[in-house]
Amino acid sequence: MIEVKNLTKSFADKTVIQDINGVFEQGKTSLIIGASGSGKSVMLKNIVGLFTPDSGEVLYNGRNFIGADRDTKTDIRREIGMLFQGGALFDSKNVEQNVKFPLDVLTDMPEDEKLDRVNFILKRVKLENTNKKMPSEISGGMQKRVGIARAIVNNSKYLFCDEPNSGLDPQTSIKIDQLLQEITDEYKITTIIVTHDMNSVMEIGEYILFISNSKKLWEGTNDDIIHSGVQELDDFVFANKMMRKIKSLG
Repeated sequence: MIEVKNLTKSFADKTVIQDINGVFEQGKTSLIIGASGSGKSVMLKNIVGLFTPDSGEVLYNGRNFIGADRDTKTDIRREIGMLFQGGALFDSKNVEQNVKFPLDVLTDMPEDEKLDRVNFILKRVKLENTNKKMPSEISGGMQKRVGIARAIVNNSKYLFCDEPNSGLDPQTSIKIDQLLQEITDEYKITTIIVTHDMNSVMEIGEYILFISNSKKLWEGTNDDIIHSGVQELDDFVFANKMMRKIKSLG
């Protein structure tokens, strides 16, 4: 579980996130949503430690990451997996080498055990027999699955995804969402996803935190979001034609 308490971050004289609280539970797919520039990506970067907040706490199973000593921060970072927006695969490494990279950097595992782990994870994300393929030789959806495999190969307890469906067609996006939800439930990972994809929101949003103009305006589940009563959230959600149709039917 990750708890965020009174998180605030400014750049120069602009406050990007202000006094935000949230609880992201283990084994659930949690989504941070909001319009472009709302602060959702900045919030994610503060949670994972890419930015240091001006004030507030980020608790990883009770451990305050912000005020932790170096050893504690290192321990927490070893438990984190990250799926970047563009996949961020190494173009010069094949699939196997990309997935194995965290094991090479973070563990002293023998090489044969690393390869066994890589093959196990590749099979789990339905990419068996792709070990020697280069990123340029596989589809965008397959590249995202390689990114997911790399993010969880080290038995990650926390998984962060920044716009995982960016650049994917709707059918492939649905498959990536399903995979993320399955892995989260199966391995009891604390998963936080930044997205603007309303299909993701409605399909896998077990906990949703909505940010607008630097503040949290709403939190709840995908069952609650259509009837939130928050005008800014309605404007964001029902900008999509299909979502307007769903609301009219409800």
